[in-house]
Amino acid sequence: MIDFHTHILPNIDDGSRSIDETFNLIKEAKNVGFEGIISTSHYMENYYETDKPEREVWINAIYENLQAKNIDIRLYLGNEIYISENLIKLLEEGKASTINDTSYVLFEMPLNEEPMNLYDTVYQMIQYKLVPILAHPERYSYIQKEPDLVYDLVQKGVLMQANYGSIIGQYGEKAQIIVKKLLENNLIHFLGSDVHRQNTIYPKIPECLSEINSIIGEEKLQELTTENPKLALGNKRIDIRDPHSVELSLKEKFIMKFKK
Repeated sequence: MIDFHTHILPNIDDGSRSIDETFNLIKEAKNVGFEGIISTSHYMENYYETDKPEREVWINAIYENLQAKNIDIRLYLGNEIYISENLIKLLEEGKASTINDTSYVLFEMPLNEEPMNLYDTVYQMIQYKLVPILAHPERYSYIQKEPDLVYDLVQKGVLMQANYGSIIGQYGEKAQIIVKKLLENNLIHFLGSDVHRQNTIYPKIPECLSEINSIIGEEKLQELTTENPKLALGNKRIDIRDPHSVELSLKEKFIMKFKK
């Protein structure tokens, strides 16, 4: 398995706070079956702006240390880029990173307000031959109310990365309901821990895998945890399964509208 979304680099964003915590997180990942970790530190203009060269130095130094200790796990460089009209410029200038220097780009949006420039930014990325991947769609309040926004984005060429913890309620009941719907309708293409702290999500990965397996089966689970991440890391094309529109039950609509 390859963890597609992590915050393991120390003192870069709101993730790991020390090099010790970084190594503890990597050991936790290894212990639950991950053979690779993509470091997707936040890149947010005027807030989290550690550039690509500095993050590369960290990745290389940590990997060399792991090899010296005979800890067999691969590390890859990426970013979780906050949506911006400057996104292409940030990549071109070597500030933000694609996933492992490929065409795949992980981006995030505001949690509670749909960005006005969403479709323009997606269109721009695709025009530049990039493959946009939206981080944790199940967590955005406007997607919880209108989950077919995900279907529409997938139809336009956006891939989706869900967080493991969503399926066990780590982000609340709404995210849990939505991620299940997205999984059922072939609207998730990668899974990531979105880990920030040790002893949080990694120990729960077996429970998450079991729950997701019960929804989509072993073959699809293998695609999301291993096959699709490997294709992305190798800059290979991912042939996605046919997506389906999401329908919420009356009860689910009520929860999305009225529950806090």
